[in-house]
Amino acid sequence: MSTRAIEGLGRTRSTGMDPGALTADGISFAYPAHRFRNSGPTNTLHNISLSLSPGTSTALVGNSGSGKSTLVRILLALEKPTSGTVTFGSRDVQSGPVRSLRWYRQSVQYIPQNPAGSLDPRMTVSQLLKEPLRQLRVDGNHQALVAEALDRVEVPAGLTERRPGELSGGQNQRVAIARALVVQPTFLLADEPVSGLDLPLRDTVLSLLDSLVQGEGLGLLLVTHDLGTAARMCHTTAVLSAGRIVEQGPTGQVLENPASPAAIALVQASASLQLPSHVPAGAL
Repeated sequence: MSTRAIEGLGRTRSTGMDPGALTADGISFAYPAHRFRNSGPTNTLHNISLSLSPGTSTALVGNSGSGKSTLVRILLALEKPTSGTVTFGSRDVQSGPVRSLRWYRQSVQYIPQNPAGSLDPRMTVSQLLKEPLRQLRVDGNHQALVAEALDRVEVPAGLTERRPGELSGGQNQRVAIARALVVQPTFLLADEPVSGLDLPLRDTVLSLLDSLVQGEGLGLLLVTHDLGTAARMCHTTAVLSAGRIVEQGPTGQVLENPASPAAIALVQASASLQLPSHVPAGAL
């Protein structure tokens, strides 16, 4: 990471929000019956409770179809839970018009698995990063904020006028991360953010995310199928199975001594899992 990027990690964010916990309390969710042509609603999440704090990282793991993406959509206020609440600090979060959620969108940002689906191919890199600043009415010098965000993910300044189709997959993923960082959020929700990257770039991106948590105090929810990444990155791990959190706790404890059948199956399926010698503070 560049010197400028490292210096940027210590900068105080100016969102004006109380940097409290992001909490899901008793969240349940059912898709309407017409979505699946059956006789009743399809329950996807059941009584989910999860709390994220600034300066800590949580891994959300589980098999495909366990409900991870739906939970993330609810935490992003893109879906309304059937029951339960999402709160940020002392404020309730409810899905609604963009203007009513600007305060929340600035504080909680999303890093997608596939940037091709989130980056408008008609826009340049510079335009892509300025768009959320404009939409969320972020104060400050937008050009400077864009330059800083790109520098932090080591995207060369010479690429700012290029479009996604002119960039490599790894470069587009860095741009997607920069786009999340440019509004200076409190929390990042990352959905398999390195699954499509080669090993050297994967390591660079994970190191960057770790620096944002450890150095700047961002909170991170990392959706991942890679238990090695969870062990390397996250203080705590929550195991989601059939729409329920069946186990959560310090990452080392969950991965080294899994108690639930779902967690045991995940660990056994990851035959090459080796916990790193350094696990984040508090993970064991």
